[in-house]
Amino acid sequence: MSYDLIVIGGGPAGYVAAIRGAQLGKKVACVEMDRAGGTCLNWGCIPTKALLKNAELYQTLTKKAKEFGLSFENLQYDWGNVISRSRKVSTRLAGGIEFLFKKNKVDYVRGAGSITGDNQVEVTAADGSKQTLEGANIIVSTGCKSRELPPLPFNGKSVISSKEAMVLEQQPKDMVIIGAGAIGVEFAYIYNAFGTKVTIIEMMPNLLPVEDDEVGAALTKSFTKQGINCLTSAKVVGTQDNGDSVTLTIETAKGTQEVTAEVCLVAIGVAPVLPAGTQPELCERGFIKVGDRYETSLPNVYAVGDISGPPWLAHTASFEAIQCVEGLFVDGHTPRKVGNFPGCTYAHPQVASVGKTERALKEEGVDYKVGNFPFSAIGKAQAAGDTEGFVKLLFGKEHGELLGAHIIGENATELIAEMGLALEMECTTDEIHSTIHAHPTLAEAIHEATLDADGHAIHF
Repeated sequence: MSYDLIVIGGGPAGYVAAIRGAQLGKKVACVEMDRAGGTCLNWGCIPTKALLKNAELYQTLTKKAKEFGLSFENLQYDWGNVISRSRKVSTRLAGGIEFLFKKNKVDYVRGAGSITGDNQVEVTAADGSKQTLEGANIIVSTGCKSRELPPLPFNGKSVISSKEAMVLEQQPKDMVIIGAGAIGVEFAYIYNAFGTKVTIIEMMPNLLPVEDDEVGAALTKSFTKQGINCLTSAKVVGTQDNGDSVTLTIETAKGTQEVTAEVCLVAIGVAPVLPAGTQPELCERGFIKVGDRYETSLPNVYAVGDISGPPWLAHTASFEAIQCVEGLFVDGHTPRKVGNFPGCTYAHPQVASVGKTERALKEEGVDYKVGNFPFSAIGKAQAAGDTEGFVKLLFGKEHGELLGAHIIGENATELIAEMGLALEMECTTDEIHSTIHAHPTLAEAIHEATLDADGHAIHF
């Protein structure tokens, strides 16, 4: 079987690369050993958002029913149905990707792919049978998996990764989470909302340490108020897997303490999933090295998405896939590398950002001004009964250009798109000032935060 393009991996990088190649009239195969959609659709972004919606709805009914004039007796939930709903959503969307393969005439090949020679990919199916595909170009997009904590390896029961966390048959009474990045924070919210006693441990001073310090501090305060035990500036110095529980020894500024929980979720980052036979010289720190056109050191072999290193995000993976494919097949197209990109965390309150943090601007010695506006002063937020959080915008002091945007609160992950466009277009305070934002909307907080940067906020 001979192709213009073979893509190894069918996640947000791989399936997008395959479909775009087919749209450009090329003969394309996509090799995937699990199911179309990859980790994001099957075991990451999508099923967790289904779980988060369940958690938010249940928390609203248990915590805010009286505020909305609602009353009921014996509110209950079925944990099995909560889990199964998220799996159904993933299954439905994976089927949608497979339909798109058929629509675009992409050959969907199930199995584990490995590069075995010049322009050759060997595919090993689940039953052990093998076939060899030939392709003028090969894109590796095999993604990542959860990184283990060496002294506490995954066992699928008492020590789990995010994959097991979204399909636990029994809801644990207590859970300890190591790592307060997006994955740790989202699962902390989900399990706490349903009544699990959650402790989250983070080495840095705030949850979501990559975010702006003010946002991280606000989220830490919110989670603490929700009943989550947030141990920040904390280090795990001892581990014990008890079989039916885990005991961690944790060192903080207040001293050393022990935390025991039925389940320990390790959320300390990701490790690359390299195709079998990948040569060490292709990699740097375990990830595949690429050049400006996403090329590897092997001729006609490219790599995109998580396997080529950070940022480990579905939307940046898809961006890289399109840039790489168009660089191969569109005359005159010069591929772009990832520049500005949004980061989103879908707990409640949501967190989203794009561009520089205030911390980064200080380190770089950039003169800037800050606009900050709380959702509590927005009519739509008051009407919706969800006033937590704020919009924080950073602008260059001399020219007023947008440098960074940081949002914590309801629908932050939707609102950030406007700020991504503004950053890409180098919009200034004056240009955002002059853009009419509909009333009543949460997006008015963006307009007001821009006004606030020049001391002109109207409603605060």
